[in-house]
Amino acid sequence: MTTSEDQTPELSPEHLERLKENMGKVEELSKRLVEVMARKKGHNPALDGPNQELYAKAASAYWAEAMQNPSKLLEQQIEFWGKSVLNFAEAQQALVGKESSDPKSGPVDKRFSNPLWETNPYFRLIRQQYQTNAEAISQAVASVEDLDTKDKQRLEFFSQQIIDMMSPTNFLATNPDALEKAVETEGQSLIKGLENLVADLEANNGEMVVKLADDSAFEIGGNIATTPGDVVYRNRLMELIQYKPATETVHETPLVLFPPWINKFYILDLKAQNSLIKWVTEQGYTLFVVSWVNANEAHADIGMEDYIQEGFLTAIEEAKAICKVKQVNTVGYCIAGTTLSLTLSLLKQRGDKSVKSATFFTALTDFGDQGEFTPFLQNDFVDGIEDQISKDGVLKAWVVGRTMSFLRSKDLIYGPAIRSYMMGETPPAFDLLFWNGDGANLPGRMAVQYLRGLCQSNDFVTDGFELLGHKLHVRDVDVPLMAITCETDHIAAWKACYRGVQQMGSRSKTFVVSESGHIAGIVNPPSKKKYGHYTNTDLKVGADTWLKEATFHEGSWWPRWEAWLKKRSGKQIPARDTGDSAHPALAPAPGTYVRVKASH
Repeated sequence: MTTSEDQTPELSPEHLERLKENMGKVEELSKRLVEVMARKKGHNPALDGPNQELYAKAASAYWAEAMQNPSKLLEQQIEFWGKSVLNFAEAQQALVGKESSDPKSGPVDKRFSNPLWETNPYFRLIRQQYQTNAEAISQAVASVEDLDTKDKQRLEFFSQQIIDMMSPTNFLATNPDALEKAVETEGQSLIKGLENLVADLEANNGEMVVKLADDSAFEIGGNIATTPGDVVYRNRLMELIQYKPATETVHETPLVLFPPWINKFYILDLKAQNSLIKWVTEQGYTLFVVSWVNANEAHADIGMEDYIQEGFLTAIEEAKAICKVKQVNTVGYCIAGTTLSLTLSLLKQRGDKSVKSATFFTALTDFGDQGEFTPFLQNDFVDGIEDQISKDGVLKAWVVGRTMSFLRSKDLIYGPAIRSYMMGETPPAFDLLFWNGDGANLPGRMAVQYLRGLCQSNDFVTDGFELLGHKLHVRDVDVPLMAITCETDHIAAWKACYRGVQQMGSRSKTFVVSESGHIAGIVNPPSKKKYGHYTNTDLKVGADTWLKEATFHEGSWWPRWEAWLKKRSGKQIPARDTGDSAHPALAPAPGTYVRVKASH
């Protein structure tokens, strides 16, 4: 590229050719973008945000406070004005070469790690004013007092979502990383970013779902979910996988593991180094794992009672038949742990002793405190979900995935979107993120039962949850149990799990709090020596006291659980092969249901 006498840039033939090529790509991608958006079906707007009543309440409360205490409002406004003027004055000084009299030590927020946010007057002003605006909004929300607890929590959550959404890093013109990359690549990064955006929209029928991992790097049954086993039973709801023994002898009592059907079971079998499934077989257990169907419109009328009858009870009976035993040990993870509790109440009321013990991984039974999900579990959202389900027959995977992602929007929405759409980067080859994006649709009837009867009404610990002709209650859970929870879990808060376990009727309860969150705290192999865990035998005290008085143990809780399980798993017998004459191998593990992608 050269410059003519009138300072007009002259493009070399090579630059011109690349520019034409890129412009041609933009035109082609623009057509695809228009086409995919034209095909978008649309959805109930209630899924996108709270109704106006929340904001009306907030505005009313804010102005009532302003009328009663005008000096407080004026103080906040004057502070905001003062900071804004100082930001502008500092930028003016920098433009004429004068350093700030109050130099910043550097941003703590990793979004602003590029040095230009500090050294360039333009970007520094944008960052400082954004942070000033964010602080003003947070102060305004904090000053709203005449709201009930749930409305205040929702207002804080959604105002923070607005703050995060309006970050200057989310816009090309105010993102120095993206601008530098565009210049370095002669715009190719923007073309690639637009390709990524269009591809994601096409893959999700116009819904904005950011791809978090490189799909091409993983193959289910190839380099993830590879522990040997066979599908030994199948019905419309689940495939039952029996894993091959890894030891010459095994405990007589088999273990049946129920993963959540909101996601797929192979989170417990991502790779050999961190596979709980592989580790369990290596400890000498006959292990069965349920792989749930990825629901479609044909499953619309399947309810919680069907998951119990055709999933939990059937899996238990088939495992008993194959192993020729009267009892099994069980594990339930997340929503499957909640449903295992319902199943145990039902078995108690029926006088059925098929379950010898139960282990719960991050399982809620008391929903009295909805935690970080409070913003999404009020009637405006749930009404919108129920209306959308009436049209689709299922709760689509993207709705659940997006809701989960907004709880960590910086890391799971905006950060990946910037890297993919502005920087033109290929998503990382990260197995955990691949699994996270491989979601599952939920049967409509089940989703509504779960949201209304358990999450909202909290029937299981109050009046009882009516199902299969019984009124199921948490106090009926009386088998020996161990509950594993996670200290920073934002999906199933450990304190809420603790309250549920306290109300269970079992005389033998073990409660563990693992370090880390909902996934990393569970998928925590001993070989990693990464996260420790807490134990305390006194389950009568409050949660805070329990943790304060708990004993901390270095390393994974897996060996502690195995030592507990061993005592309840019977004598050693010769290792069992998979299935029997009545249960031939239908497919090798990980089966066929796990490979079905969610419809959008």
